[in-house]
Amino acid sequence: MRNEHIRSVHLGAAALNQTPADWDGNLRRIHTAIAEARAHGVTMLCLPELAISGYGCEDLFLSPYVARTSEEGLMSLLPKTEGMVLAVGLPVLHAGVLFNGVAVISDGKVAGVVAKQSLAGDGIHYEPRWFRAWPSRVRDILRIGGLEVPIGDLRFDFDGVTMGFEICEDAWVAKRPGAALSFDAVDVIFNPSASHFSFGKREVRRRLVAEGARAFNVAYVYANLLGNEAGRAIYDGHTLIAAPSLSVGADAKGAARIQKAGAGDALIEGPRFSMQEHVLLHATVELDEIRARRASTASFTPRLPRDRELFVEAPLRLVNAPRQAATNHVATWELGEHVKEEEFGRAVSLGLFDYLRKSKSMGYVVSLSGGADSSAICCLITWLARSGLDELGHTTFQARLQHIPGIAALKPDALAEDVVHVLLTTLYQATEQSGVVTRNAAKMVANAIGASHHELSVDALVKGYIALGEEAFERPLMWDRDDIALQNIQARVRSPSAWLLANVENKILLATSNRSEAAVGYATMDGDTSGGLSPIAGIDKNYLRVWLRWLEKDADSLVRVPALSCVNVQAPTAELRPADRMQTDEDDLMPYDVLDRIERLMIRDRHAPLEIFEILKLERPDVSPSRLALWVERFTKLFARNQWKRERYAPSFHLDDESLDPKTFCRMPILSGGFVRELGEMRASLARDGETPR
Repeated sequence: MRNEHIRSVHLGAAALNQTPADWDGNLRRIHTAIAEARAHGVTMLCLPELAISGYGCEDLFLSPYVARTSEEGLMSLLPKTEGMVLAVGLPVLHAGVLFNGVAVISDGKVAGVVAKQSLAGDGIHYEPRWFRAWPSRVRDILRIGGLEVPIGDLRFDFDGVTMGFEICEDAWVAKRPGAALSFDAVDVIFNPSASHFSFGKREVRRRLVAEGARAFNVAYVYANLLGNEAGRAIYDGHTLIAAPSLSVGADAKGAARIQKAGAGDALIEGPRFSMQEHVLLHATVELDEIRARRASTASFTPRLPRDRELFVEAPLRLVNAPRQAATNHVATWELGEHVKEEEFGRAVSLGLFDYLRKSKSMGYVVSLSGGADSSAICCLITWLARSGLDELGHTTFQARLQHIPGIAALKPDALAEDVVHVLLTTLYQATEQSGVVTRNAAKMVANAIGASHHELSVDALVKGYIALGEEAFERPLMWDRDDIALQNIQARVRSPSAWLLANVENKILLATSNRSEAAVGYATMDGDTSGGLSPIAGIDKNYLRVWLRWLEKDADSLVRVPALSCVNVQAPTAELRPADRMQTDEDDLMPYDVLDRIERLMIRDRHAPLEIFEILKLERPDVSPSRLALWVERFTKLFARNQWKRERYAPSFHLDDESLDPKTFCRMPILSGGFVRELGEMRASLARDGETPR
């Protein structure tokens, strides 16, 4: 018999740090999240998308055993759900194809499986390669765990409490399933997601959840993945609950930061970028308030008669949840003036932490030049150590990295510098062109953060290779004639010794190229691109310099690195030409802010060179049109010429709303027409004004 008097439910959203095909680990983290939710009185719990298998399985999804093993994992969860509702994502094989599904378990039984309707197929996502989209308002029968259960576009009725789903991308499309759910008068919408981090995405998610709660007259629960799941994408673990009149208490710092979602709703959030294995957000929701608002909305007209075929009635008997004050976990930095700087540091340090754990490597090696790129990477590893110890405490932090003997052997009162000394090996490799400024800068940064630092001279090796070249060509190699070759051999000679240290210590060599360099190929292949991971290849050089100045002076004392002053006073330089040639990056290329603007106009906004030129003329009246045309032409030619380099970059982290990673985002031809016609159109436009590029 249905209980028509359920007036409150305690809802929960858990972020999980999962790993593709880590069957035992993924299930262990799910079990732990369920146990914590139960301890807090949660009666309805939402877990992330594809939480059992991991979201980033890629072509492993096409192996039938992945769906079978996911089903076995689902069955193992059933005994843990007595008296509660659990939504957990997994791949589901049905009718000969694979669906991105969410199993709804209630009281130890699978009540049904909801299938995703809108597959993410843009940016870094390729879901249509593995899954099929489920049609709206269609229900079928699935055999799972030896039983037949409904599958499709379902709504659930638990003792009079009704719920439905938007699965990640479903909420980002114009025709959201939530609209149809609202006409069926559901009380709660769950959104299990695998929404990767990019700058500014928190605000977009908040609007999606808040607008969903307001427009659909529901309580809305959002659960996301956490951490570096599969190598490239980083998940911030964002969890949200929005509903009318949530009761919100004080957070850990004593501040009750209630945030309005609109129309009388409250929106609470869980912490982002946690180094924990899971994070739980929970709140009591008063159903009477949701239903009263729905009834008082003059524009709301329910769908009648209701399509009972889409409703699954489960026998679970709910009890009214006692009202609990929900805790809003919005950190102080989320409300400050430097959110992007904080996001960058937290996202990449979390990405590096998880990469280290999941690859079972002993640490990292960085060829520390004393410049901005390599120094930034070293500081991000320092951020990993300092914030990890601060959040997790020594015992848990050491346990998470227990595969590294040096970390396991640290004393309980070890400092972050002691951790960095174990994790990070740096080396400065001098040639004849190296100056005292960069040598001292590298040493100061390494000493300040605690890295194990080495200074090596590779000049004899450079001279040896030059002698071999001169012998082969039977002439001297000279700067006026052989500039690129003489620069590149210095960069390449540094690679073997860096790899040697990495191999001896079983550490990961980190490549130091940034996105601006990747765009125009301003990097030596098998030189500064050498490495197994390229952590800053997703960030532009102009912003990286801004971040380093902030980290030097204005960052929180926990992560601040004042020693960066010796790096920030320098003009970026490859330091590969003789000192009397006064080499700087921007002289070789163009100002970095212009380079990054051209890249975004071309790659993100899809503009042709002439269109970019016209936009820059409006934006940069301080620069002559001929100089702007020169920069556009230089960028365009270098971009087309150097796709082969981008194809060979080590895996990089996705940080922005676009990237140049050809394996996940920016697929461009290695061979092309080189924009000859397009650049001709720009030159013709310039000629009409009586100028030429210069």
